Amino acid sequence: MWDSAMFLSSLTPKFYVALTGTSSLISGLILIFEWWYFRKYGTSFIEQVSLNHISPWISGVENPPDTTNGNNNTNGSTQQNNVPECKVWRNPLNLYRGAEYQRFYWATNKEPLTYYDMNLSAQDHQTFFTCEADAGKAEYEIMQTAWRERNPVVRIKAAHSAVEANTECAPAYILLAEEEATTITEAEKILKTALKVAEANYRKSQNSQHQGTLMEGLHRRDTNVLIYIKRRLAMCARKLGKLKEAVKIFRDLTKEVPPIMNVLNIHENLIECLLEMQAYADVQAVLAKYDDISLPKSATICYTAALLKARAVADKFSPDIASKRGLTPAEMTAVEAIHRAVEFNPHVPKYLLEMKPLILPPEHVLKRGDSEAIAYAFFHLPHWKNMEGALNLLHCTWEGTFRMLPYPLERGHLFYPYPTCTECADRELLPAFHDVSVYPKKELPFFIIFTAGLCSFTALLALLTHQYPEPMGYIARSIFNGMSLPLYYLYEKVEGMLPSNLLQQLSRI
Repeated sequence: MWDSAMFLSSLTPKFYVALTGTSSLISGLILIFEWWYFRKYGTSFIEQVSLNHISPWISGVENPPDTTNGNNNTNGSTQQNNVPECKVWRNPLNLYRGAEYQRFYWATNKEPLTYYDMNLSAQDHQTFFTCEADAGKAEYEIMQTAWRERNPVVRIKAAHSAVEANTECAPAYILLAEEEATTITEAEKILKTALKVAEANYRKSQNSQHQGTLMEGLHRRDTNVLIYIKRRLAMCARKLGKLKEAVKIFRDLTKEVPPIMNVLNIHENLIECLLEMQAYADVQAVLAKYDDISLPKSATICYTAALLKARAVADKFSPDIASKRGLTPAEMTAVEAIHRAVEFNPHVPKYLLEMKPLILPPEHVLKRGDSEAIAYAFFHLPHWKNMEGALNLLHCTWEGTFRMLPYPLERGHLFYPYPTCTECADRELLPAFHDVSVYPKKELPFFIIFTAGLCSFTALLALLTHQYPEPMGYIARSIFNGMSLPLYYLYEKVEGMLPSNLLQQLSRI
C-alpha cells in the first residue's frame, strides 16, 4: 500500500495529461473502426469476434457453419444463385409528369422525381420507342435526343418540332401527353390523337415486317408504341371514373405477348381497376393466373391475395375473442396470407395503417423495397379502407397480437431472404425529402454506443486534465486509493488469519 502511494505521489501532471489523451485517442480510433464496420456489414466487429471466435473457444465448441446467405449448402454456385437481385422495375401505376407530378411541384416546390428515376424512364423510352430504321428521319432523330434531354421545357419543345416535321410521329405525341398536358383530360385528348397515328403506323409496318431486320425492328417499335398508348388511355379512363372502359382495354392488353408486356405488368392495372369496381370474383380469377410460384411476385399480388382472404372474416373479427378461443380456419387462412404478404414486402403495413406519410410514387420501383410499398399503398389504400375490418386485421396481425396464439401454420419461408441492397436503391429512386423505410431497422450495436461513451468520457477527462493538471491528479490519486482500500482490507484479513511463517515461505517461492 505504501509502495503504491509512493508511486502515485511521484507521478507528475504531465503523466495524467498523456494518459488521458492516449486513452481518448485509442477509444476514438476504436469508435471510428466500429462505425465503419457497422455501416459496411451491418453488425459490430467486436460482437462478431466475440460470438464467432472467443465464445466458441471458451465453451470448447467449433465455429458454427456460415448461414449468412440463409443456405447451408456448401455448393458455392447454388448459394450465388439463391441471392436475390435488386432489380428495378417500371411502376405499372406511374403518374403523368405534367398532369400530376408537375402539379405537385407547383404546390409544394419539391421535386417528386429523382434524376436517377427519370433517367431510367428515358432509357426505357429509347429502348421501346426507337429503332435502327429511324436513321435519317429528322422527326425520330429529334425524339432520340428529346428522351435524353434533362430539361422538360426543351423536351416538350423538341416534341413539337418532331410533330411539325411529321404529324405521324407517335412518340412525340406520347411525350406531349405525358409532360405538356396539365390535366388528365388534356392527356387523354392527345393520346387519342396518338392512337390514330399509332394504329396507322402499325398497319403499315405490319405489311412489310418480313422484308428484313430493319423492317422487323420498325414493326416491333410500332407495336410497343401502340400498346403503350392503349395502356395510358386505359389509365386516363380509370382516373376519370370510366372503369368499364378501362377494364376492357386492360383485359385486351393482357392477351398481348410482345416483349414490352414483361415490363408493363398490365395485370396489376387490371387488378386495381377491378378492386375499384368491387368485382372481387374477377380479381380472384386474375390472381389465380398470375399468383404462381414460377412468376415474379409483387406487393400487388401478395397484398391483394391477403385482402381477399381478409374479406371473408374481417368484418366480424375481434382480437380479444380470437385470443381466447383461437383462430378459426378462415381466420387462420387470412392471417397466413397477411404474414405471406408482409414477408414479401414488410414496408407496406406502415403506409396502409397510415403510420408513415405517403408521397407520390416513383416511375420505377424496387420489388420488396420502400418504393414498391409507396406505389402499392398510394393506389390500394382506399380498397383496404372500403373493406370493413381489413385494416384492423392487418394491424392486429402485423403488430403481433397473435404472439399469445400458436402460429397459424408451420411452414418455411416462401421467398428468398430479404435482400440487403434495397435501402441504397430506394434512396436513388425516392426524393430526398422522403424518409426511406429500412428493413430490418439497423439498431446501433451496444459496443458502438459503449465506445462512443468511452471516447467522449476520456476526451472530457483529457481536456480537464490538460486545463487543471494538479486538481485532476489529486482526484485520480484519491480514486485509486479509494479503489485499493477494499483490496488492502482483504489483504490484512488474510494476513491475520494465516500463520506468519506460511506467508514467509510463500514469499520465498
